[in-house]
Amino acid sequence: MKDCANITSLKPAFRKLRAFTFDPSLSLKLDTSVINNLVYKVPWESLRPGPVGEYIEVVDYDPSSGCFYKPVNLDDAYTLAQDGLEPAESNPQFHQQMVYAVSMVTIKNFERALGRKILWSPSRDKAGYKEGYVQRLRIYPHALREANAYYSPQKKALLFGYFNAAPDTPSMLMPGGTVYTCLSHDIIAHEITHALLDGMHRRYVEATHPDSLAFHEAFADIVALFQHFTFPEVLKDQIARTRGDLASQNLLGQLAQEFGKAIGHYGSLRDALGKVNEATGKWEPLVPNPITYQKVVEPHERGSILVATIFDVFSNIYRRRVADLLRIATGGTGMLSPGALHPDLVNRMATEASKSAGQILKICIRALDYCPPMDINFGDYLRAMITADFDLVEEDNLDYRIAIIEAFQRRGIFPDNVKNMSVESLLCKVDDEADLFEEQFKDLIEFFKLFKEKVSYINKRRDLYNLTRVFIKGGDINNACNDEDDNEHAANDGSNYRKPLTGAAQRSAAEKRKQRTKPEQRVMGLHQRLNIKFLGAEKTQLFIKLTGLLLDDELIDQQGIGRSEGTNTLGAPKLEVHNLKLASRVGPNGNVVNQILVTLTQRRGVVCDLDRYGNAIIKGFFVPDNPEKGYYTLPGKEGMPVEHRPYPEKKEGLTGEGSEKVLPKGWFVFRGGCTLIFDLDYALSKDNVKLKYIIKKDINDRERMKRQFKMLFNNKDFSLNATYFGTAYGNLEAEPFAIIHKIL
Repeated sequence: MKDCANITSLKPAFRKLRAFTFDPSLSLKLDTSVINNLVYKVPWESLRPGPVGEYIEVVDYDPSSGCFYKPVNLDDAYTLAQDGLEPAESNPQFHQQMVYAVSMVTIKNFERALGRKILWSPSRDKAGYKEGYVQRLRIYPHALREANAYYSPQKKALLFGYFNAAPDTPSMLMPGGTVYTCLSHDIIAHEITHALLDGMHRRYVEATHPDSLAFHEAFADIVALFQHFTFPEVLKDQIARTRGDLASQNLLGQLAQEFGKAIGHYGSLRDALGKVNEATGKWEPLVPNPITYQKVVEPHERGSILVATIFDVFSNIYRRRVADLLRIATGGTGMLSPGALHPDLVNRMATEASKSAGQILKICIRALDYCPPMDINFGDYLRAMITADFDLVEEDNLDYRIAIIEAFQRRGIFPDNVKNMSVESLLCKVDDEADLFEEQFKDLIEFFKLFKEKVSYINKRRDLYNLTRVFIKGGDINNACNDEDDNEHAANDGSNYRKPLTGAAQRSAAEKRKQRTKPEQRVMGLHQRLNIKFLGAEKTQLFIKLTGLLLDDELIDQQGIGRSEGTNTLGAPKLEVHNLKLASRVGPNGNVVNQILVTLTQRRGVVCDLDRYGNAIIKGFFVPDNPEKGYYTLPGKEGMPVEHRPYPEKKEGLTGEGSEKVLPKGWFVFRGGCTLIFDLDYALSKDNVKLKYIIKKDINDRERMKRQFKMLFNNKDFSLNATYFGTAYGNLEAEPFAIIHKIL
């Protein structure tokens, strides 16, 4: 007889947690109360009270009342037995449970689409250079006593507010009742998406283009919106109510119902499908109008154009996928008979809707890897979506890419520098001249292979961060991951930082590190490799053309680039290896795509002014680290020398800290860079590395400089942005989302 006492239970795959499907207001209506309670399946992890896990920590402090609410213990036996706490508006512990559950579901949706673990944007010193690993994003469920919720890039935190409702009519919501933004799935998903996007592209918070902040808002809405389609019961209910027409008014297309009603809206805060006509009081579907994109500049309104575009893509694909079902159900007429739809038809249509929405959401998230590292616009995102889908699914049987192009074109959204709107033209292909670099990249094969070997099986995000930094900067890769366990010495207050060790604990930790230390395996960092390979080499000019960077050693001071002070790159033109990532994705046909993504960025100081006709003109360039040294003028006519001008005495311009100091009016920091995507599978069978895609923003683009100057210095065309953000554009300590969400 076997000894059963030695059998150990396996760790569960998921933790089940109850929460509101949308927000508390829908639980008070007979027709929606049944579908408003949901059990989220969250990937299992050990939690401390808070909850505090691998990715996030909930800190429930209410500054307005000076109260710390007791942290919920989700590992408590009774809590586990009943799938978490019961949904309750008046229970702060349930508030903590809900923000954790929705946040973790959103994080896992990102990781599945990207094929890798997510990292929060690193903390930065006031000079903007020294970076630190951020283990957990903090979430404060009751941080604000106002109708606001936002992500703070500086605090690495989500702050949720609560306020008294002021609806138009008492029938919509109880006047004076307390509304908690932390109880809205849509608001939580929206804010955590801001943090996830910032972790991938931290320059997107800079308002350099009318689309930049609008994209942040739109993308956060898109993720929140399409997560609705992961709620099976809601999806079936809404298909039954709309008789399969998901392009009509329904809960799936609306965001933050309770919040919208509480501040006096007819329905939700935003609706991707339509809006209420103020004259008639009736809901009307949105009709695409290309003129709207040309005129609207307020970030939420402009972002809603992109949200409606993506929902239009989904609607068209969904209709194609259910067309055969409707033909069968109607005997070929396409006209449904009166009455309720058959449950089997509802279930099949729900399956197709969920599948379509899930694929669109994955394309939207995956496209972030194919976007430029800064100054994004909606046209860039169109190209990224097409390339992301083509890269993984070459055979587009259901015409997803045509649906995407058509939806963007109907709203007048076109990328720059493309010949037409065909799939072939929109792909982020490299120039033919890039083939000349295959031999140059030959020595990177082993470097990329080693990087893939080391990061492929890393489970800890801290180790992934540390190892990536070593491959970028150089150092010992064998001992890059010898930190103590993330939770071993965590502070009791749930902060991102661990307590300093003293006495016996310090000696014990040192002994553990010594035991784990392996023989050194030093590697030359990618930053130094690029300097050796392309700076001063014969092909430098071609590399400059392909990447949009400035690397001419003789002109970098005059061009406002400056020289590196790094040990391995001392005196070379400044260049930041912004990121190095491994992308391993599996397509629907089982095909595996292994790629290396390298992001290179530069910055330069630009001096602009207006001529007598009000047109922006570029006067010269300065090195951002040393603006007090003055600036270099642009060369005049051919043969005219560049002149050095002093720093102006009067400083009335952008305010900033550290590396982006107080600058005179017309002086600002301008950024450029590129993402290089290498085909690693090609490298496994060839003697060189295939540079597959280059997505760039040329740092020498004069038109971009002029447009950014207008954005920063309150040009009439962008006065709304200037009103909201003032001089905070150049400030590393600015809180863009705190301000932009406050206008709701």
